[in-house]
Amino acid sequence: MGLIEVKNITKRFDDKIVLDNISLSVDEGDIFGLIGPNGAGKTTLIKIMTGLWDSNDGEVIIDGYDIKKEPLKIKEQIGLVPQEIALFDNISAYDNLEFFGYLYGLKGKFLKKRINEALELIGLEEKRKEKVGKFSGGMKRRLNVACAILHEPRILIMDEPTVGIDPQSRNLIFEFIRRTNKEKNTTVIYTSHYMEEVEMLCNNIFIIDLGQEVAYGNKKTIKSMISNNDRILLEVFDYRADMILAIKSLAGVNECIEEKGLIKLLVDKDDFRLEPLLKVIEGHNGKIKSINFEEPSLEEVFLALTGKNLRD
Repeated sequence: MGLIEVKNITKRFDDKIVLDNISLSVDEGDIFGLIGPNGAGKTTLIKIMTGLWDSNDGEVIIDGYDIKKEPLKIKEQIGLVPQEIALFDNISAYDNLEFFGYLYGLKGKFLKKRINEALELIGLEEKRKEKVGKFSGGMKRRLNVACAILHEPRILIMDEPTVGIDPQSRNLIFEFIRRTNKEKNTTVIYTSHYMEEVEMLCNNIFIIDLGQEVAYGNKKTIKSMISNNDRILLEVFDYRADMILAIKSLAGVNECIEEKGLIKLLVDKDDFRLEPLLKVIEGHNGKIKSINFEEPSLEEVFLALTGKNLRD
């Protein structure tokens, strides 16, 4: 039994089903990815798991406690980084942390110690006295993270924490996640619609779309769901649109995408043959610079399973 057990959760708003019989399990110490496009139901599920909303059916059990029956027992173990920035712009970073520390029941020397540790951990110790209203979006995101970890939660839930921020802040957040998970065995639930982030950070993954489970398991398991597919990266000089169309019509080619000068193919191992591809390129006067075979990325797995792009 995992530290977190979500069992048959269903949520409806009027006649619309937002979550449809969702079940998942998260082990202690895991970095767990909850993935799906905007509007898939990720934030709704997070709000139910943290006791902010009730479900219509099903249950959430965390560390043996039912979220509906003993919410305070669960909430004291959770740190939540919400999707929307939750800070006071007209006071300093330190004062924001002090306020949230009081809400967690922290005080005195211990609170000051935790504030200093949190500021250092997310790289804002030199900005402690500045008003948050002057902060960049990335600095606010990092301060949001600091507010969530003051009470050293056993479980950290991060709801799309890197939306709209600079690369430096994104990397600092990634480094923090790895560090707190490794050093404190913090269980992290990371929601995103950026599949490349999840592929880099997470061990186990739950893909959700339109309130329903699309795929669930570790990265290897999920990729094996389309194990008959390979990815081919082609670098071709002097290619034109008619060549791309001809490649798309070849047997065994499931996807053909042109991106940043590369032609990316997702092909079925059973049906695809390399020789017809080479003949098409030659017949359209293309010149191959390089050709590489790779396993599909998680985003390509999602495309194959749902037919949707994660950023739709």
